Amino acid sequence: MNGSSRADRERPHYRIMQVAQVREREGADHVEIVFLESARFYRLMKTNATFAESYELLQASLEHRELLTIRLASLESEVIEGVAKE
Repeated sequence: MNGSSRADRERPHYRIMQVAQVREREGADHVEIVFLESARFYRLMKTNATFAESYELLQASLEHRELLTIRLASLESEVIEGVAKE
């Protein structure tokens, strides 16, 4: 047993982070996001129901150096499921 319950693995996970870079590649199904607090590259899928709103918040964080609450499916996931102002 690894010490985490099934409920913990299925519950959304949140991190407070500031955007360092937003990368868009022509024809890609996602936008790549780099945060100051992580060496990982995260993806915001263009099929995400809140893509437009999340993208705006990510761009604002980059411009104004604001912290955001980033929701991930799990701590191991690089896919962003939601973005909110801190």
